[in-house]
Amino acid sequence: MAAVRKINRDTCRMRDPEWPNPSPSDELGLVALDYNLSPERIISAYRHGIFPWPDSGRFSPIPWVCPPRRAILEFTALHIPRNLRRSQRAHSALRFTVDHAFPAVIQACAAAPRPAQHGTWITPPMIAAYLEVHRLGHAHSVEAWDGEKLVGGLYGVTSGGVFTGESMFHHIADVSKLCVLHLIGHLSARGATWLDIQQLTPHFALLGAREISRTEFLTRLAAVQREQLSLFP
Repeated sequence: MAAVRKINRDTCRMRDPEWPNPSPSDELGLVALDYNLSPERIISAYRHGIFPWPDSGRFSPIPWVCPPRRAILEFTALHIPRNLRRSQRAHSALRFTVDHAFPAVIQACAAAPRPAQHGTWITPPMIAAYLEVHRLGHAHSVEAWDGEKLVGGLYGVTSGGVFTGESMFHHIADVSKLCVLHLIGHLSARGATWLDIQQLTPHFALLGAREISRTEFLTRLAAVQREQLSLFP
């Protein structure tokens, strides 16, 4: 990893001096590298379009990144594939909630199998940090229930009117995607028009997500923050 960059306010439009701007030539968009997982730092990072991208090493320093390309899902571009519509009908008895079981959701996301990865970045220190961010009202979850059994969910962080998705899990096929649809309904009802998914994945591409430049993402983020949307009670 490269060292922390000198501040250049024109590149990434950061507002706080503790967040340097990423070099345009860095493919990860590294902003900082440290061990600081305080809730205040996490909240500040998301408000500036930055997120932590650690590996599975519990004692490794944390890369804070603002990637050159960012994946978003605009609600007007949402496409629900035919097989997902079938899953909606098949699982119509499931119950969906918001912020009813954040600790259980993040623990389940940490335990979810990742065949292409070695371990998970959702380590115990990360879980503890995001639990505190949730307690402060900036991290939220969506849950899917089969009776009293938690069968799917997702969590993420809000940053002044924008929801950034972090991770999902499911114990029944397609249920995490159904949680995304529930989240979109929740956000749309409160005035949001898009969500940040950080990296484009195949299943989000099927839902209509696309990549935009860092500059466009930060411009969008700042515009939404000026609206002061309240996405969660």
